[in-house]
Amino acid sequence: MYKRVLLKLSGEVLSGEGNKGFAKEKIDYLIGELKSVVEHGIELGIVIGAGNLFRGVELSSLSSKSADQIGMLGTLINSIYLKEALTNSGIKAVAISSSVNSPSFEPHQYNLIERYFSTNHVVIFGGGTTLPFFTTDTAAAIRAIEISADVLIKATKVDGVYDKDPKLYPKATRIGKITFSEAIEKGLKIMDKEAFSLCQRYKKPVIVINFFIPNSLLSAIIGEKTGTLVLPD
Repeated sequence: MYKRVLLKLSGEVLSGEGNKGFAKEKIDYLIGELKSVVEHGIELGIVIGAGNLFRGVELSSLSSKSADQIGMLGTLINSIYLKEALTNSGIKAVAISSSVNSPSFEPHQYNLIERYFSTNHVVIFGGGTTLPFFTTDTAAAIRAIEISADVLIKATKVDGVYDKDPKLYPKATRIGKITFSEAIEKGLKIMDKEAFSLCQRYKKPVIVINFFIPNSLLSAIIGEKTGTLVLPD
């Protein structure tokens, strides 16, 4: 069982696929999945995207720098929302950011973050990397390394990584376990290059799961065979 986990969520977990804003039934499901993890004594850090608020095509008329800054602001909004949703459900949570000075966020200080983990808080990292041109995948990889997480779990809508695109190839085979080098050799897209390179360099295991299968998150954390496990070489 992994003791400390960095979970990367898409903003769509708050709204449902293809939808915008916040949907109560989706949030209730999310909180239920997170609660089961917390109740097992797992130290949980979260990086969440902003796909429920902004989509790339909607920002395509802007410069990449401006679009990324808007996206990072969206992750701050989602971080506050998630923190409040967890708190209202009786789960201790804190939102951390190094990019804003706001009563809703605690400063990004390592000793403070460790203190929150030691007191059973879910620690939510808002604001991405704080720099444009990087994705929330990369932000998640950086935070996983910073907090010495045992594993980075990427929550998706697909139950792992396949040898071919399962949408195009019905007989595509799910890969249960693979090394970073093997994934690169096979050309598998697990996360963006920067994030993948960081995890490989710092030997941070990655698990890709379908978050919308009930209990898949907890199953991955306690070591059950679910999704795809990417291991250091």
